Amino acid sequence: MAPLDPHSFTDLTHPLTTHAALSLYFDLPSATIHGAALFTLSSPHSGPLSLDTRALSIHQILSPSTLSPLPFSLSPSPDPIKGTLLSLSLPNDKTLSSFLITFSTSPSSSALQWLSPPQTFNKKHPFVYTQCQSIHARSIFPCQDTPAARIRYSALLNIPRELSAVMSARHVDRRLPVSGEGYSNLLPNGFNSLWCSETRVVEEFDMNQPIPPYLFAFAVGELGFREVGPRTRVYSEAAEGVLEAAAKEFAGTEEMIKQGEKLFGDYEWERFDLLVLPPSFPYGGMENPRMVFLTPTLIKGDASGAQVVAHELAHSWTGNLITNKNNEHFWLNEGFTTYAERRIVEAVQGEDRAVLSIGIGWRGLNKDIERFKDNLELTKLKTNQEGVDPDDVYSRVPYEKGFQFLWHIEHQIGRSAFDEFIKKYIATFKFKSIDTETYLDFLKANVPGIEKEIDLVLWTEEAGIPPDAYEPISNLYTKIVSLANEFKLGKMPREDEVADWQGREWELYLENLPKVVEASQVIELDARYRLSESKDYDVKVGFLQLAILSKCRDFYGEVEKTLKEVGRMKYLRPLYTALVQGSGKEEQKILAKRIFAEARDSYHPIAQGVVESIFAKHL
Repeated sequence: MAPLDPHSFTDLTHPLTTHAALSLYFDLPSATIHGAALFTLSSPHSGPLSLDTRALSIHQILSPSTLSPLPFSLSPSPDPIKGTLLSLSLPNDKTLSSFLITFSTSPSSSALQWLSPPQTFNKKHPFVYTQCQSIHARSIFPCQDTPAARIRYSALLNIPRELSAVMSARHVDRRLPVSGEGYSNLLPNGFNSLWCSETRVVEEFDMNQPIPPYLFAFAVGELGFREVGPRTRVYSEAAEGVLEAAAKEFAGTEEMIKQGEKLFGDYEWERFDLLVLPPSFPYGGMENPRMVFLTPTLIKGDASGAQVVAHELAHSWTGNLITNKNNEHFWLNEGFTTYAERRIVEAVQGEDRAVLSIGIGWRGLNKDIERFKDNLELTKLKTNQEGVDPDDVYSRVPYEKGFQFLWHIEHQIGRSAFDEFIKKYIATFKFKSIDTETYLDFLKANVPGIEKEIDLVLWTEEAGIPPDAYEPISNLYTKIVSLANEFKLGKMPREDEVADWQGREWELYLENLPKVVEASQVIELDARYRLSESKDYDVKVGFLQLAILSKCRDFYGEVEKTLKEVGRMKYLRPLYTALVQGSGKEEQKILAKRIFAEARDSYHPIAQGVVESIFAKHL
């Protein structure tokens, strides 16, 4: 076997899948999907073929022309990171380049969260959604689950007629089911006969641009939408107030798309729709093409949540058009996108807002370098992730060190020259998956002599923060950092000094405070500015983390409430870590275990796993 990706069973010597035609029957009461999938390879193939699966039941593998069975086997025990290897054998037929698989998911699928009616806004209907990054598409359907294997797909989603569906694909039709369509007559366990039930409807989708499997996405529930621009609808559960607040928060999306196009070239995906998910969604946003998924914690009432939308929009060029070949080169996705996001924010909201973002990122990078001081491999841009679960090592390093690297190149060669370079880079590699070496070769070919001006090996292959990285500079940034330094001396910021502050300013302020202060200082800061009650979760969680580390019990109730109402890992990770890390914290550890036991079922499976890994390390 010649592995292509440390997180996949995909074999380099086998042809890659180019298209998957999926027929999916959603059995919401049992939290299961029954599916038939027709796969097409890049070239005819005979002999063994390796696919990734996780917690899937494989019923049949058939030749699509004759429906004769093809031999297959599953590895006897799952790999804790990669899942279960599905090996099939294609016959010695020089024309065969496709095969058919029927399968069922498990309620424990790591990509899916099934919400019961009480867990939704309206509390009337169930809801299910996906999160496939980094390596979870394999828990929905068998696939070569590596970013190196870009696929097109079509999908028939058979769902209860009172619900609707969205996907990271073009919506073709909503219609009555047709008997036998998409090999639905081969669905297992009697679901073939239920396909055409009068209680069901089919939502049909098509993605005709090749995407990495981690961008496969859908959501099914009681959905509504509002138009906010010529290319953008905002979707969410059809609950009173939610849609209106989301539409108001993201009303400026079209202007950001236009600025992105000026900077990086045409927007290639036609639509840029947004889906605001229930609070359990584990990320701030997920850049699924045509249908970005967002956490409701971005709805802050002041349009500042648009910063995350800018990041997901930037992925439309860097990450979705050009993709890292595997997770060892994740910085190619996130470093470029963080740079692109800040350029869009600067164009739309001004330089001060962009500098604040850079400053918050700089503090976050320094904190994560400290977090990985015992595993310096994870502070490199190009990493070795053999035997490493990407969910366990997710950090700001690829985002912020990657940003610093590109920012440094921009400063070295000038913005206009770097802008031309980025446009050429995107045009050259669009719809391709590349590695760090490919990027560096392209950089050196198009910016002659750059390797003599910047130590490219130091930046991409060495640990830590290079000495030529730098903090941002602006009057606002300097003022906020100065006020944070004064807090260390016991001085609280005056009301006139913070009168114009929004969430980003407070976030930067909190990032620059000492890890631990006197409990009385925490109480006084909150008495004056009510940070524990902030609607901006970045501010609220930053404050609560300070309260926990300062052993200020007054806020443990608010910590518990927060951990039970949101599932975004950006908030779960620091709060649970603050509760359990270190010695002599028995009261806090007991609190953390109780909260998790009570909140666990409301978290997405990926988030459950992250909290469990924190506990395994510190308890």
